[in-house]
Amino acid sequence: MTDQTDLTSTILPFLDRHLGLPLLSHLATTNLFSEQDIAKAQYELAKHTSMVDYAMQLHQQAYPETELPQDLEQQREKAIALNEQLGKEVDTVLNVIEDPNVASALKQDKAQNLAWLEENYNLTEEQINTLYRYGYFHFSCGNYGEASSYLYHFRVLSTDPALTLSSHWGKLASDILTGEWDRALEEVKLLREHIDTSAAHMSSNYNRAASDADGGQEGLLTKRTWLMHWSLFVFFNHPEGREQLVEMFLSPAYLNTVQSTCWWLLRYLVAALVITRRSSRVYAVAMPSTPSNPSPSVTKLTPQAAMRDVVKIIAAEKYRLKPDPIVDFLQTLYNDFDFEAAQEQLRLAEQVASNDFFLQDAKDEFVEASRYVVSEAYCRIHQRVDIADLSKRLNMSKEEGEKWIVNLVRDTRADAKIDFKENMVHMNQTHPAVYQTVIEKTRGFTFRTSAMGQAIDRKAHLPQQNSNAGADVGAGKEGSGGRGGRGGRGGRGGRGGNRGDRGDRSQHQQATQAQDASSVPKTEAIEAN
Repeated sequence: MTDQTDLTSTILPFLDRHLGLPLLSHLATTNLFSEQDIAKAQYELAKHTSMVDYAMQLHQQAYPETELPQDLEQQREKAIALNEQLGKEVDTVLNVIEDPNVASALKQDKAQNLAWLEENYNLTEEQINTLYRYGYFHFSCGNYGEASSYLYHFRVLSTDPALTLSSHWGKLASDILTGEWDRALEEVKLLREHIDTSAAHMSSNYNRAASDADGGQEGLLTKRTWLMHWSLFVFFNHPEGREQLVEMFLSPAYLNTVQSTCWWLLRYLVAALVITRRSSRVYAVAMPSTPSNPSPSVTKLTPQAAMRDVVKIIAAEKYRLKPDPIVDFLQTLYNDFDFEAAQEQLRLAEQVASNDFFLQDAKDEFVEASRYVVSEAYCRIHQRVDIADLSKRLNMSKEEGEKWIVNLVRDTRADAKIDFKENMVHMNQTHPAVYQTVIEKTRGFTFRTSAMGQAIDRKAHLPQQNSNAGADVGAGKEGSGGRGGRGGRGGRGGRGGNRGDRGDRSQHQQATQAQDASSVPKTEAIEAN
């Protein structure tokens, strides 16, 4: 085992400093790197936070023969002074918002709440922003529980979209570091909703101001990349997280992000898919909204179809993937049908999972699920299975293999007969009905055709949207300003001006689909086979 399979250095640039510290602490227990090198890396992360005492401790471990830098002492004094200053400013705000009469009088309209608080309690927006600054100060000091509370209270009252979005990220990190997985999962959903809404608004209305505010398509790609890395903490600790990881990572926008910027996350997609393959009937994969279909839709994907899609993605990205036994296990099993190589990769994958920060607790579950995958593939192509040979391929002894195969046949209710005299399992091959095969092929074909149609539709209607931009702005100007600056609401009102063009657009879309029908099926048929 070498450090080539460790992804800590690859993942750290996409995490907050505080989220990176637990990864380095876990890395110290794996013996992959020296303790002094890990202490140096921890010190480099901690010295730029307000955890001054912790940074001093790490400096002594990393540089035992060097005196403490004077900057740390000055940083400590500044942190103490800032704590006193922000504490006094926050007390004024908390005395107001924690009053039961004030809490009962607040409405859903944030602008109205701010006006009411300023009129009755002289509470300004700048004072409310103190909650944000104090929350992030506590986060920098490592007081994650208090940081989560202050950022939540700030978010309830704030009308600043940039600070509100930043508070979502801060609260997500705080809930992760305090182990509040239910709250952290809600924050992941809220951040994903914000990113998807911004993307839909950007593609449907081509709003230049909103595009610049969000950083354009590159900014959305960066946010998705960060969210996928941060969500690993949640998905591998929440009871329902692994299934939701598969559903999120297989959605078109996030799957494109994986292939574009963070292909190393295929390790966790494969692990989550293998673990949940037997327990999940279908995966609900969200499809993005488009100008022709403004409301997002959900596509149901079977575990078998999801596995085939992931195997195709692995084959496409194989040229730039580093050696990863977890990913290579699926590659050798489904693409190469090399059971000896899959056996070796599974043995290495168990070691990789035990050293991986996110997979360490799911190691046994992953190995057990992988054995089901191997046995299922092995029994599908053999009518008579030697129990000793299959046990060897599962990295089990003969006695353990016999018990495991008996339990497998009983749990899966497979049409098989075990002959202990011959030490063989006789498989009665049952082929799926023809109509079921046609349904599965059509479902995959429809999924890919929908993605292609959405891309074609966006390009086809781009000139029309630009030519009507002035009319849309004039018609939607009043509606866009009445919902607290939310781009999604303004865009939703702006689409009302294009309803009269639905007939022409539908005819144009039908003509485009008819024109593409002759070329798409051939390509998809080749991919399906």
